[in-house]
Amino acid sequence: MTSEQNLHTNTLTSFAENANVNEMYLRAVFNNMGDPIFVKDQDCRLLLVNDAFCSIFSLPREEIIGKTLAEKVPASEREHFLAIDLQVLKEGNEILCEETLTTNGQQTKNILTRKNRFIDAYGNYFLVGVIHDITQRKQTEQREKSRTKILELITSGEPLNHILAAIVGAVEQENPNMLCSILLLDDAGKHLLSSTASSLPGFYTEAIHGIEIGLGVGSCGTAAYTNKRVIVDDIQNHPYWAPYKELAQSAGLGSCWSEPIRSVSGKVLGTFAIYHHKVNHPSAADLAVIEQTASLASIAIEKKQAQEKLTRAASVFTHAHEGIMLTDANSNIIEVNASFSRMTGYSEAEVLGKNPRLLQSKRQSPEFYVEMWDTILTHGYWRGEIWNRRKNGELYAEMLTISAVKNSAGVVQHYVSLSTDITPMKHYQSQLERIAHYDTLTNLPNRELLADRLSQAMAQCQRHQLSLAVAFMDLDGFKAVNDNHGHDVGDELLIAVSQRMKEALREGDTLARIGGDEFIAIIVDIDKFEDSELVLKRLLKAAQDPILLGETRLQVSASIGVTLYPQDGVNAEQLMRHADQAMYVAKQAGKNCYHLFDTAKDSAIHSHRKNIDDIYSALALDQFVLHYQPKVNMHSGAVIGVEALIRWQHPVRGLVPPLAFLPVIEEHVVSLELGEWVIDTALTQIKQWRLIGLNLPISVNISAYQLQQTNFTTRLAALLAAHPEVPANFLELEILESSALHDTNQVSETMTACHQLGVSFALDDFGTGYSSLTYLKRLPAHLIKIDQSFVRDMLEDADDLAIVKGVVGLAKAFQRQVIAEGVETPKHGKALLQLGCELAQGYGIARPMPGNEIVQWITTWKTAGSWLE
Repeated sequence: MTSEQNLHTNTLTSFAENANVNEMYLRAVFNNMGDPIFVKDQDCRLLLVNDAFCSIFSLPREEIIGKTLAEKVPASEREHFLAIDLQVLKEGNEILCEETLTTNGQQTKNILTRKNRFIDAYGNYFLVGVIHDITQRKQTEQREKSRTKILELITSGEPLNHILAAIVGAVEQENPNMLCSILLLDDAGKHLLSSTASSLPGFYTEAIHGIEIGLGVGSCGTAAYTNKRVIVDDIQNHPYWAPYKELAQSAGLGSCWSEPIRSVSGKVLGTFAIYHHKVNHPSAADLAVIEQTASLASIAIEKKQAQEKLTRAASVFTHAHEGIMLTDANSNIIEVNASFSRMTGYSEAEVLGKNPRLLQSKRQSPEFYVEMWDTILTHGYWRGEIWNRRKNGELYAEMLTISAVKNSAGVVQHYVSLSTDITPMKHYQSQLERIAHYDTLTNLPNRELLADRLSQAMAQCQRHQLSLAVAFMDLDGFKAVNDNHGHDVGDELLIAVSQRMKEALREGDTLARIGGDEFIAIIVDIDKFEDSELVLKRLLKAAQDPILLGETRLQVSASIGVTLYPQDGVNAEQLMRHADQAMYVAKQAGKNCYHLFDTAKDSAIHSHRKNIDDIYSALALDQFVLHYQPKVNMHSGAVIGVEALIRWQHPVRGLVPPLAFLPVIEEHVVSLELGEWVIDTALTQIKQWRLIGLNLPISVNISAYQLQQTNFTTRLAALLAAHPEVPANFLELEILESSALHDTNQVSETMTACHQLGVSFALDDFGTGYSSLTYLKRLPAHLIKIDQSFVRDMLEDADDLAIVKGVVGLAKAFQRQVIAEGVETPKHGKALLQLGCELAQGYGIARPMPGNEIVQWITTWKTAGSWLE
């Protein structure tokens, strides 16, 4: 401890005794002070300055000592400094004042100067001053002052462009080298619109007004598009500005920093940009300025948008044609608009604090309101039609929407109802429904309402296992009334008759006018047709009884067609059609009577019609195929041709034989289309076989109906012309149903014309028709086919054998070839050969087969040896 005490004592003694050491330490303290310090003589010349003072003027000490530096500051500041200095020297009082100091002719600082007078031992006056740089503090104060002023503008409701101009002005005032702009995004969020940029050239702001945002669209267009800050410190060399650098150069702009102006939710509202005339990179302080300014601008923009939204909402509330009612969470009314008062008759004062149930009309059940509120609480809204009561007691219909308004926590705060008076529309709708469903002349239900009632009555029949009758009525002699007395009298007659017929019906029955003098009655709750006959007779009497119109006595009658449901098990439209068909039968029977629809006959007609439609469909879908049955010479074993036999390849029923569908289309036009398809397909098959070296004729069956068509030869020629590669003599036509030939002369001429084309004929099923001999004589057919019904039983039935012998004999007598069909065994073949019939076909030779199997069959075919014994 003693040695340390001695060290401190020696140090203090050194300070006290050595003035030079003391001065050294004082000078060190003087120069290490952060604030500039100076000493002036009474002539205001600088005698002593510290390092900080030299730094603030950017001058070495030797250029300062002995000078006033008056030439280094502007005149205004020089005069101010001199006046204060002289006052302190004269009065001796300390003066503390805020001043500005501009050095080097450009950098202005805010300073706080403390000045005192010092008198030495000789009585000389000196000025001692300390300068404190308060520039940053003053800037902060100015910034807060500007921000406060702008916030006052925002809260006072100033126009948005004034507020944004004040924001830009504040930044430019604080930073004179900056040129600022604010652009706002349009409602579509696609384009930037100029808002304020007073320091930028007018031609520049006009050029960028309405520019579409996007990547690479300058600093602002890119910032708005990406929602990110964009710093471009050199416009001329940045790719974002490539399309606009000439424009920027003309405006004297070197850099542009842009910050998106964002809403609280992060949505882009616009951009705030800072330009400089020269290339410039932002400092941290600059980035703080751009971020804070964009934030302040967003407050102004969102506040203005919110005000405009409230203004619009208030305007809508006031001027809306719909009635608007606002309630609290307990459904007590707190506000209504004028339209509500006009609609209900209640003023706002009369309903405030009351529950909306005061409007209830009691037309809706309590369950209706329970369901309505359940929907509101579950889904947040309800919409529908409702009947309410006005203050004067009048009922009115309204289209009502009730919505729950919830806070951020999801708790209901209010309910808003929007209502439109639709009473006139409901009345008009009622009139339209009346017009749409009732006949304007007789006031009876029309066809549309009749269909609805008939459908309901049919459903009731099914539930209660009862029947109903549909009666279609047409007035006999009504046209004569119109022609002789005019339409006005005819209308009066219709009204009178319809009233009588309506009275003839029972309670629960329906009478409708479906047009002109046609009516339909629905007679319900019957067990059988006889139960409706009493009503039908009353309807006949109601129509038949004379009617006196003024002095004119008129009389008509009615023809009635009736069908029963469910006995006639069709739909409502078909029931009316069936009753209409039965009515025409009643007219043909002499009128003034009724006729019951024949469901069995109609079913057969319907079935036939469906079968025809199915054939048409099968043709269109290419479902028919041809199989081919070989025809051979039993003596030589040669295959002389094939007969084409049609099959229906049905998607459900499988391969359907011809007898299952051909009888359905006899003498129908579809049979002509199918017959031509067979001929065309057979010609195609001949061509395909000839291409592989197989020359095989095909015989095709044609009906008497097809052969007797006046254009048969023309159509056959066209089919042959479509297959020029096929010789016509390879086609043989077998005439079916020869007994159905009506004009043998005309048929003979047709066959002769076909012979000239090269086509030959055969008479099929010979021996089955009563006029076979006549046809054999008159028709130029070269071949006779013995019907299989005789061939099949010829070995057991002497009569059939005799017929076969007779046909073979006739063929020889008329010099015609003969072929037997239905050869099922070698015994049949042997017997036929013994009778002189060499040509045959049948299952004993080959079954019909697809065309692609014929070649293989021919290669394996061999005549039964027993035939030749």
